[in-house]
Amino acid sequence: MRRPVALRLCAAFATTALVATTGVLVAMPSASAAATGTATGYASQNGGTTGGAGGQTVRATTGTAIHAALCGRASASTPITIEVEGTINHANTEKVSGSSCNTAAGVIELKQISNVTIVGVGSGAVFDQLGIHIRQSSNIIIQNVTVKNVKKSGSPISNGGDAIGMETDVRNVWVDHASLEASGGESAGFDGLFDMKDNTQYVTLSYSTLRNSGRGGLIGSSETELSNSFITFHHNLYENIDSRAPLLRGGTAHIYNNYYVKLNESGINSRAGAHAKVDNNYFKDSKDVLGTFYTSAAGYWQVAGNIFDNVTWSSPGTDTNPAGPDVKSTTTVSIPYSFSLDPATCVPDVVTRTAGADKGLKVSNGTCTPQTPSPNPTTPGSTPTANPTTPTSTPTSTPTQPSGTNLSIGAGADGSSKAGGTSYGNVKDGNLSTFWSPAGPTGSVSVKWSSPTAVASINIREAAGSAGSIGSWRVLNGDTGAVLTSGSGAGAIAVPRTSLSKITFEITSSTGTPKVAEFETYAG
Repeated sequence: MRRPVALRLCAAFATTALVATTGVLVAMPSASAAATGTATGYASQNGGTTGGAGGQTVRATTGTAIHAALCGRASASTPITIEVEGTINHANTEKVSGSSCNTAAGVIELKQISNVTIVGVGSGAVFDQLGIHIRQSSNIIIQNVTVKNVKKSGSPISNGGDAIGMETDVRNVWVDHASLEASGGESAGFDGLFDMKDNTQYVTLSYSTLRNSGRGGLIGSSETELSNSFITFHHNLYENIDSRAPLLRGGTAHIYNNYYVKLNESGINSRAGAHAKVDNNYFKDSKDVLGTFYTSAAGYWQVAGNIFDNVTWSSPGTDTNPAGPDVKSTTTVSIPYSFSLDPATCVPDVVTRTAGADKGLKVSNGTCTPQTPSPNPTTPGSTPTANPTTPTSTPTSTPTQPSGTNLSIGAGADGSSKAGGTSYGNVKDGNLSTFWSPAGPTGSVSVKWSSPTAVASINIREAAGSAGSIGSWRVLNGDTGAVLTSGSGAGAIAVPRTSLSKITFEITSSTGTPKVAEFETYAG
């Protein structure tokens, strides 16, 4: 029986080579490398996605070494770039423990962390039958890797059968120049190639290939799980996919300059109130490439510049609403970022030449000609925030104490929390000697009401003896997932006056385990 590996890199990542069995080849000088290019699409919003830029760079040849690199950081938000070369599989991927990580065997586990880049280098990085799982994390870049044949049934199994899966309060992920592959559908043990659920937002999938799968990917796990949004898909190749290219339940997606070949049953499935902007894509030898399918819960789309080459369409029915053959827009979608559209006529050529791992990371700038991007997303030596956001307002260093009635006590107020820990009820009992604490350095706690309540400020009071533990945080509209403001340090926080049924205080970094004695809410 293989013994668990519990290797830990020192926080400083000494530049000498580490023990060979860990698979860490060498630690590079600080800020020596980062992902190539700059995050595009929705991943460029909400403060941007920079991954491990500005931090240490290490190289790994095993999954255990990837986990060890995460666990060896000074904190769960310390920036790091992990260069991966070789085949990562079950035999070389063990759980590693540490205060800055939460890993597991048989999967690349990016859980409750931030500011990480995983990039394939050298002869290439192949994750063979081993998925990548992102949970309760932010500011993640995955670039130039192949993930193939990940199964949820049969042997071996990994990541619920998803090549790359994201769930539970995930923000700002950029997956670029990846090759995601299966060898069949659900009956053969596979699930999705690129799945997002349970409040995943601000994600871009670019210049990637998705092949030979029953399911390309979903956004939202059910018709009532509608917290996922702001997803961009561009310059990707979908080839020999049965359905979900993608499946979008609620939320907003921007889908442009993708090349779809042999979508066997359905393609872009916008449903349950979702809004998809579908620009300059090329659909070839496929069926029902756009519409609402397998449900009566309608979704919507705005279309322009697409080419439908040998596409067939089903007749409308109770659970079938294809967009074609006369494809027209059913909504309008506003996109907050700039982007350059290649004409759909050249999409097959430019996507074939640029999409996927080990293609030289080339991109298009709207001229149908592959270009080599700049090497780094930020100036070397810069350090991104632990959880990048675009705050609507920023608390001052000496905020004004809120006045009026604390809406968290009485008036039908309740609460909830994530990331385990102690009872959320302690933040709304008016008692500074009781407190809520997550199980680790990050987590979120909410106050909610049975009907919409106007909130314009909050006050986070730390328990005695823990003052200063809370680092960076975000305040979210719990109804929509929108970021109301962000900052660092506990105390009084002004937010745009908003009528909502739930407001969430999300701790994204801290020193030790934070303790929130009271989460006060005020109308003024």
